[in-house]
Amino acid sequence: MASPAGNSSDACVWAVAAARHAAEYHCEDLVVLDLRGVSPMTEYFVIATGTSDRQMRALADELTRRGKAAGHPAWHVEGRDSATWIVLDFVDVVVHLFDQARRSYYDLELIWGAAPRVDWRAEAGGPEAERSESNGH
Repeated sequence: MASPAGNSSDACVWAVAAARHAAEYHCEDLVVLDLRGVSPMTEYFVIATGTSDRQMRALADELTRRGKAAGHPAWHVEGRDSATWIVLDFVDVVVHLFDQARRSYYDLELIWGAAPRVDWRAEAGGPEAERSESNGH
C-alpha cells in the first residue's frame, strides 16, 4: 500500500528518475503510469523493456543502489535471477523490467489503461506538469 504520509511529488520525482536511468541503460518502450486514484497499492509504475538479461540485472542493481541513496530503498526485488520480468518495489513506485516476450504477454499498459501517463522526458515542473493529458507517450 502506498505510504499514508507519502509525498506524491517525491514519488513522481523518483519514478521519472527511474525511467531516465532505464533510458540511460538503453531500455525500450519506457512508460510511467500515474496510479494515484486508480490503485491503492502504489502511486506510480515504471515499465521498461530490456534487450538482454545482463542489461536488466545491471539496471535493477543500479536502481536499487540509486533508490537507496535517494531515500527510496527497495522494499522487495523479484525476478532478478530469471531476468525475464524483474519487479523492484519501492513502495510508492514499482518498476517493471520486462524482456520483450513478457512485456507483450502481460501488457500492463492495457490492464492499467485508466492510469494517465507521465511525461518522464519533461525537464521541469512538478507531477502535474509532467502528466500527459492525452494518456499517450
